[in-house]
Amino acid sequence: MFLGIDCGTQGTKALLVDKEGRSLGRGYFKHPLIERESGAREQEPQWWIDALKHSVLQALDGSQDVPVVAIGVSGQQHGLVVLDEEFRVIRPAKLWNDTETAEENSALVEMLGGAAACIERFGIVPLTGYTVSKLLWIQRREPANFERIRHILLPHEYLNFWLTGNMFAEYGDASGTGYFDVRRREWATEVLEKIDGGSHKLEKCLPAFKLPQESVGKLRREVAEELNLPANCVVAVGGGDNMMAAIGTGNVEQGRVTMSLGTSSTVYSFSSQPVIDNSGVIAPFCSSSGGWLPLVCTMNATNVVTQTLNLLGKEVSDIEAALRFTEPGAAGMVVLPFLNGERTPDLPRARGVVAGISSTNFNSFNFIRAVIEGVSFGLLRGLERILQGRTATVISLTGGGARSPQWRQLLADASGAVIEVPEEEEAGCLGAAIQAMYCDSHARGDHANFSTLTHRCVKFQTDSTTNPRPELRDAYGSALAKYVELLRREYPQSMQE
Repeated sequence: MFLGIDCGTQGTKALLVDKEGRSLGRGYFKHPLIERESGAREQEPQWWIDALKHSVLQALDGSQDVPVVAIGVSGQQHGLVVLDEEFRVIRPAKLWNDTETAEENSALVEMLGGAAACIERFGIVPLTGYTVSKLLWIQRREPANFERIRHILLPHEYLNFWLTGNMFAEYGDASGTGYFDVRRREWATEVLEKIDGGSHKLEKCLPAFKLPQESVGKLRREVAEELNLPANCVVAVGGGDNMMAAIGTGNVEQGRVTMSLGTSSTVYSFSSQPVIDNSGVIAPFCSSSGGWLPLVCTMNATNVVTQTLNLLGKEVSDIEAALRFTEPGAAGMVVLPFLNGERTPDLPRARGVVAGISSTNFNSFNFIRAVIEGVSFGLLRGLERILQGRTATVISLTGGGARSPQWRQLLADASGAVIEVPEEEEAGCLGAAIQAMYCDSHARGDHANFSTLTHRCVKFQTDSTTNPRPELRDAYGSALAKYVELLRREYPQSMQE
């Protein structure tokens, strides 16, 4: 059996599967979140460990008689975990959605010669959510903590360290740090020298890399005992949550598109070559399966929809009626759903906007539709950039939003693509488990490839497949144009991308 663990923003999940990808057990444990008006979003890494223990034991309940061969860990990208020389956590981890470092990010990009210079030298432009601006923030705001830093880890790397006692990185998660060269697949230490003054202090804090087929080691004895796992159980290198979800949706070969509708939303498509976007809108990440994973992320998705429903006194089930009984474009109401600032477009200090309200369209159903369209249009604009003129034919949809038949229909109609929903909702967990299979296969000399494993393990819900209605494409095109018009008017700087 294989165990996939996914440490997200809201909680940690565990999924136990067999070699066919069939679920044998699952667990979940929620995380607290530190939030401040300054834009800070932080968590104590110990909370992740506690949640991992609870979720793994829950997933293994009743299955201890069948040994777990390998574990894969998926983790929220961009988070910063800093340890001292005694391997103690120095301060709470700053997360992907922490916008408190916006000033530091702007300063860093300027130090590096501007966005164009960053793309030319490293293939990527640091954004506020990336890891690197968090390091500059600590250097400027918490100098005593900065001096204590001896190890720099991402969330999934920290959990691997707790499991095995070993520190290693992998290319997919590393490519979201802002101090990694996505074309050469190596640390971009020149970026870190802008923070430590050329002392090479931060470079010495970085872990070495492992390839996708390599493990980071076996479980520590005390961890194996506490989790009721075999002492010889290996831990695969794992990766970032988007990279693991790509594997968990079969997005390991050219032509696949994955869209996630969660707290944040992402859309990405596997590429065998680096995809460098001179505007900096596309994150030209590496995949964790040997290729690249050009990705667009928006910071406002199901969280905004949930807040809207709560404000209106509605339930999640009311989404269906709201979308069914309203027309594309919400009768002229348009919403920019930037409640948490925004990452794509890069507007960390932005606020949400509601426009086009009239006496005839101002009702709860139109408001719900306008919010969902605002979330969806942001992602679809990103997908257009990723595909560079090509048309998506099939989109694998994951996350909480994928459960809504009417939201699936909206995305199909607006994109012209067939929407598929994986049977396993926890794509990050499944991807991590498949990554563990891949590691185990190579250790045994079988050398299975990711394509073979995903074709075997990733299955789709036949009754959730949603086909586009061509007759509505123009109506959604007009609604999207109004969204872009409002974006241009309120945030003209976003049109420079």
